[in-house]
Amino acid sequence: MTSSATAARHRTATAAALLATAALAAACGTATQSSGGSAPASPTSGHTTGAGTASAAPASSASAGLAGCASSALKVKVNTAKSSGAAGSIYYPLDFTNTSGSTCTLLGYPGVSFVTGSPGTLMGRAATRNPVAPTTTVTLTPGQVAHATLQVAEAGNYTPSQCKPVTAHWLRVFPPNQTAALDIHFTTQACSARLPHNVGSQLSVSVIQPGAG
Repeated sequence: MTSSATAARHRTATAAALLATAALAAACGTATQSSGGSAPASPTSGHTTGAGTASAAPASSASAGLAGCASSALKVKVNTAKSSGAAGSIYYPLDFTNTSGSTCTLLGYPGVSFVTGSPGTLMGRAATRNPVAPTTTVTLTPGQVAHATLQVAEAGNYTPSQCKPVTAHWLRVFPPNQTAALDIHFTTQACSARLPHNVGSQLSVSVIQPGAG
């Protein structure tokens, strides 16, 4: 073999080795970047829209940085001036006013029941939940009002033996997600007995909605 041929083979082998070294270095760099970099971000909550962006799920009170409205921060009243009747029931706005100096939120259903006084004991069954409206977080700045709709079935809809009707003067209201109750004046004919399960409750309440009822 001639010296020129030997030199050519040497140059070819050297070039191949250099290419292999470069490829190996690139692969190692990629592996180091993947293992040493930050972890991939978790998927955003929600669904993908037509534009390809993620739509976040509705924020909770905690994620929004606002506390839920404490019972002590609220004034509750039955707005009898805006009542309406239909099919043996009367519907009342149950208004919640933020009387504190801080913004807070309400989310979900209040608890409502007739009571014998303030303080007093429970009469009949507590209100059932009416899913007529979707649950949404309602933000209340100081002085703002939100409402739920309270349905009161007429005591005359039930047999006297089932209902044991009396004149009630008080409602006990638990704001959503609170354990402290607010007793408020409200006079109507109420069932003092617990109606049978197949009959249900004389009271029904919707979720909190923005604005006065």
